[in-house]
Amino acid sequence: MKISVQFLDSLGLINTNGFVATTEPTSESTYLGSMPPKFGMIAALQGDLDTSDGVGKVYFRQDSSPVILRQAANHINRAFPEDDEVNPIHAVVITWVDVATHEPQNRDGTNKKRNTFQLVIASLETASYAIVLYPRDGIQFSSTPVGDSIAPMHAGFSKGVVQGFLFSRQGPYYRIITDDEASVRALAEGTNAGLRGVWVFEIGTSPYFSNVAPGERVLEGYEDAVDVRRPVYPGVQQVEYPPYEPEGQVLVHTVQFQPQHVDFPGNPEVVVVDDGDINVDVFSYNFGTCANSGNKCSNFADCKDHTSGYCCHCRPGYYGNGVQCVAEGKPQRMNGKVNGKVYVGNSPTPVEFTSNDLHSYVVVNDGRSYVAISDIPPSLGPSLQPLSALGGVIGWAFALQQPGFKNGFSIIGGVFTRQAEVTFLPGNEKLIIRQEFNGIDEHDHLAVSTTLEGRVPEVPRGSTVQIDRYSEIYQYSNNLVTSSSTRDYVVSLPDGSTETRTYQWRQTITFQSCQHDEASRDVKPTQMLSVDQVFVMYDANNELIRFAMSNKIGDVNENPCFTGRHGCDTNAVCRPGQGTQFTCECAAGFNGDGRSCYDIDECREDPQICGSHAICNNQPGTFRCECVDGYQFSFCDFAEVNRPVDHCEAGSHNCDIPERAQCSYTGGSSYICSCLPGFIGDGRVCQDIDECQPGRCHQDAVCYNTQGSFTCQCRPGYYGDGFYCSTGKTKTQCESHRESVLVARGPRPPVGHFIPQCDEHGAYEPIQCHGSTGHCWCVDRNGQEIPGTRSGPGSRPMCEHHTVHQCIDHDGGRPPVGPTPRPDVHPLPPGTHLMFAQSGKIEFVPLEGYDMKKDDAKAVLHLPEKVIIGVAYDCVDKMVYWTEISSPSISRASIQGGDPTPVIKTDLDSPEGIAIDHLGRTMFWTDSVKDRIEVASLDGSQRRVIIDSDLVNPRAIITDPPNGNLYWADWNRDAPKIETSYMDGSNRRVLVKDDLGLPNGLTYDPQSALLCWADAGTHKMECMNPALGDRRKVLEGIQYPFGITSHGKNIYYTDWRRDAVVAVDRYAGRETDEFQPLKRTKLYGITTAYAQCPSGQNYCAVNNGGCTHLCLATPGGRSCKCPDHAVAVNCVESDSRY
Repeated sequence: MKISVQFLDSLGLINTNGFVATTEPTSESTYLGSMPPKFGMIAALQGDLDTSDGVGKVYFRQDSSPVILRQAANHINRAFPEDDEVNPIHAVVITWVDVATHEPQNRDGTNKKRNTFQLVIASLETASYAIVLYPRDGIQFSSTPVGDSIAPMHAGFSKGVVQGFLFSRQGPYYRIITDDEASVRALAEGTNAGLRGVWVFEIGTSPYFSNVAPGERVLEGYEDAVDVRRPVYPGVQQVEYPPYEPEGQVLVHTVQFQPQHVDFPGNPEVVVVDDGDINVDVFSYNFGTCANSGNKCSNFADCKDHTSGYCCHCRPGYYGNGVQCVAEGKPQRMNGKVNGKVYVGNSPTPVEFTSNDLHSYVVVNDGRSYVAISDIPPSLGPSLQPLSALGGVIGWAFALQQPGFKNGFSIIGGVFTRQAEVTFLPGNEKLIIRQEFNGIDEHDHLAVSTTLEGRVPEVPRGSTVQIDRYSEIYQYSNNLVTSSSTRDYVVSLPDGSTETRTYQWRQTITFQSCQHDEASRDVKPTQMLSVDQVFVMYDANNELIRFAMSNKIGDVNENPCFTGRHGCDTNAVCRPGQGTQFTCECAAGFNGDGRSCYDIDECREDPQICGSHAICNNQPGTFRCECVDGYQFSFCDFAEVNRPVDHCEAGSHNCDIPERAQCSYTGGSSYICSCLPGFIGDGRVCQDIDECQPGRCHQDAVCYNTQGSFTCQCRPGYYGDGFYCSTGKTKTQCESHRESVLVARGPRPPVGHFIPQCDEHGAYEPIQCHGSTGHCWCVDRNGQEIPGTRSGPGSRPMCEHHTVHQCIDHDGGRPPVGPTPRPDVHPLPPGTHLMFAQSGKIEFVPLEGYDMKKDDAKAVLHLPEKVIIGVAYDCVDKMVYWTEISSPSISRASIQGGDPTPVIKTDLDSPEGIAIDHLGRTMFWTDSVKDRIEVASLDGSQRRVIIDSDLVNPRAIITDPPNGNLYWADWNRDAPKIETSYMDGSNRRVLVKDDLGLPNGLTYDPQSALLCWADAGTHKMECMNPALGDRRKVLEGIQYPFGITSHGKNIYYTDWRRDAVVAVDRYAGRETDEFQPLKRTKLYGITTAYAQCPSGQNYCAVNNGGCTHLCLATPGGRSCKCPDHAVAVNCVESDSRY
């Protein structure tokens, strides 16, 4: 059944073949594959389409609702910005949904390619407009069967045959596309109305149907290619007017649509009336939201709604366009097929490519790309050697990025079309390279289809080709990238002679960008791709051609100030000039020519610079005035004061006694008093807390309050630690081990068997000895021997308590922990260090006092193909822990050397922040996709979710083990916040929620009790005492901080913009130093690896707090928790807190 509408004073028929006929259509054989037809037609996308399979459908409705008319008016007025605004009064909406081409009956209909598109005919009193909409992914096929052949589909307008005075002639017609299938596929990419995939045409003006006027709003980047009154894509035909008599003109009245049903026997296909209850979710007027379309974003991206639609943004640690995201630092692979025909020299016979394999590999950390194409016959292989550009696009896509510049994949992702034209000089041989990039496949490879068509000059067999380094300028617009260059190459012939040849290169890359986010359009209009170390080779034995090159994307000028190849002194500033010109200027406080700079001794040059009551101390680049005793800084004039005193050290403070309070020196003559755990007060007066509240101990135990603490003791007849009591005594691991030996061997074990020794709490004694052999060794809390601690008969090693987990031999040296170090790993030397993550490795910088010993910085671990986000350090076992998101996991390794060991590999999506409780032997981490915080034992067992609500983008997390507190930051762009809770997740509360942007990093200093954070949104560093809420600013103007850690008076943070570790004196409020690794890539998490564990204890530090499974510290107590999905029946949960 067909449905007719009144159109242009004629009968308008909606046809399932993708068009509206303004007169009775002729048979399919007369119009399929041809344009114009002999009858009047508005072709949205005309072809031999099938709607009889129950999948494809055609809907239409008459719609005069204000919403639809306003949307139609917006499209029309946007398309014709210089015309008066119009407001349609009627509209007909016709939608072809999931229509396929007619194919043989044995084809599986579920695998057919299907098209979806829409035609809206909007009318006024004096004019009519056609609005054609082609959605993303809506054009899956571009050709149609015509008899025994295949022809491109067509779109456009035709008047049909016009009757003249004597003869009938073809009337005017307008073609939106050409006879090239590429122009069909381009419909969804282009526009003449300012929005991708939207095409607007004025199709009737009163009183004559005399013109088809296309919209005038082309996309940025296409302006030079087309006339504003033509469709976007070059080569599209303008309206053609064959000569005809005036009598052939047709009077056009107002277009009024009144559906009438007309039966066409023998045609089973149906056009369905859209009565409004049918929701045809096509491109039309629904731009999509994250709620209904966010699944189109990458799994490693976040979706953000905008007023006109939504956009996808790759998360930190990944890059791409949001729809396609890949892990930073991870090598990339590209696979595909090559097809086409290439003529060599003057040969009349082409060499055909039939699904030849193409493989590529890119080491993204240095921009090095490798490409290989197989099955290249010797008749062609040598002549393809100059075409290193065959793989050049993969080099551009993953080029090494200079600061502030982006490679191709970072901008457009992995779905794009690249067409290149190579013209060889002086013979003008021409080769066309077309590549369709189809995104990341299920194997995590970039999929590409390549077609080669044309002719190349011959390179004799046995010749080699050398290509020198070259640069190519890429020009960017919203959805178009273009580049061109002229390249020379040297052919070394078999006879030893050489020839220098040239070709010209032009390429166009088209892609789909997100138009809704203004920030996403902030791409530099020009960038330069620099290519060097070019290697080409044809392997005749294996019929392989190989290309390799190094690629770097950056400034067009490639100024040495930006590349770092300027040679200026480290105390000088490089000032870029025109092109590659630059100057070196010594920084303030230094003299010299910029290449060599020397410190100015301001104190020597001007002895009175500080005044009469001050001493001048010269420092690199500056000086400092220090008042003499008895004066304070006010030009040191007559302001006599007492000399600053450290009252904590001198004992002249007014804090409570050391058994109840702690005095903390804060500089000058200032100090802070704070009560010790177990006491409460202002620090000057502290009172004991009576911890013996109901529920503190087990119900079958008695609580005894002590000064600053308490004890629990099971009642007579019960056994346990007081936190858990039972009628039967529960044996510890050591007691069970010892009993198993004794029971198995009887009351008198035979000589030669080892019997473990347990202390009064049932734990393993730190030193274990064999009663028969006399050998002794150190063990950990699980009774496992610590390697390197065994001594011979007659001597005993010195073993520390189990909370330290190390042993000291007689020489005082610490034995190695873990396997022998790998040759590519540098164990940490003694002392305190900073450890930070960078791409596929973890590095350390030793600290000397608070200064970074930058020359001694090295890698602790090399982890290629991993994207490491968070790092944490366990000061007890000397282990580094890290999270990585490329294959989501949490791992650890000994800093003394040894292979990395995964501890958690399942049920993770994007683990980012990680923190260690070195006392309770647990780790905490955030997952920014699952939006939760978890805890587990350090070996990865006993996992438990402690926070899983009201989180959007949790990242940084830190612990305060002695006080049992947990802190974390959520950088939710709409409502960022910093929160805290006890370590068991209870007592959760918001600490900071105002004046935050992107709080990426958190750190807690136990000495000053300050919680500090770095914010990449406000560009500030701030601190506060969580108990007092006294928020204060430390530093402003920082660029893009990510990780942060503290040590003494200094705060150290990693910065994405500077690719550096930056040191900040938090008391002086200024940066004091900066360390940039040799490899300039983004730095992520950072932590302090202390030489000794910080002081302090909590209730989980001894015997696991009496808990059967997880022991989680709280202020003044602990909480015993079971892991999620616990299968053990002997897990007991209990709380012990105020």
